Amino acid sequence: MKRWHLFTAFALTLGLLAGCATLDEKQRAWIFQPSDRSWGGASMAEGMQDVWISFDSRLTGQPTRLHGLWLAAERPGAPVLLYLHGARWNVTGSAMRIRRMQELGFSVLAIDYRGFGKSTQDLPSESMAAEDARAAWDWLAAQHPKAQRYIFGHSLGGAIAIDLAAQVSDERGVMVEGTFTSIPDVASTMKWGWLPLGPLITQRFDSERKVTRIGSPLLVVHGSEDRLILPALGRKLYEAARGPKEFVLVQGGSHHNTNSVGQPQYREAIARLFSLAP
Repeated sequence: MKRWHLFTAFALTLGLLAGCATLDEKQRAWIFQPSDRSWGGASMAEGMQDVWISFDSRLTGQPTRLHGLWLAAERPGAPVLLYLHGARWNVTGSAMRIRRMQELGFSVLAIDYRGFGKSTQDLPSESMAAEDARAAWDWLAAQHPKAQRYIFGHSLGGAIAIDLAAQVSDERGVMVEGTFTSIPDVASTMKWGWLPLGPLITQRFDSERKVTRIGSPLLVVHGSEDRLILPALGRKLYEAARGPKEFVLVQGGSHHNTNSVGQPQYREAIARLFSLAP
């Protein structure tokens, strides 16, 4: 996927819509690209358990239902991981990555935000995705109260993961892959990044500011060949974090395959930073 596919239309149209009531909605649609597309992951999701998480949304005042996939670890007493996916593809599209995280020793819950897959159909927003992630985190706490719990996010999901970790205090660690400092920073690296769009962006996902509030160890992973979210943004996010942290640059990794190419590096970093045996 070429980088300008995601943001060229966003950049060009943003200035034209500067006074329109639809500006926020347009940004939400462009950033999340919500869909039920699974990117061929259906076969990899076989054997995973469907999970349904219901709650009343404080944002919309409506009953909300999230769909998720649960994949238990092979050994009892394993730590549990909340997996937060990125834009465009639904949770089934992340099935391969979910299995890789299980191979690293985790039981994994992955969820679809509102607007994706089988979850409540609504146009997602930064605040709604944060509410969905918190509902999933609370579900994990209720279902696995004695387990060590970790948070993982890929791409846009990394920003959602950082927001969640900044709000809670009971996570044992956080992992993000191919993520960024903020949406304005990402937009500035695009073809039309010279346009003064920053003040017009409503869905900011300011992870650089939020990451300073994380109280647990942080692992930041990025592919050296990521052309969608540049490695420099991942490095900048890492540098803003406090406390125990590690940055892993996976040579040859792209925005989509770093989780696969970097599996050995993941394993080593998890053992070092979180003191978790594979």
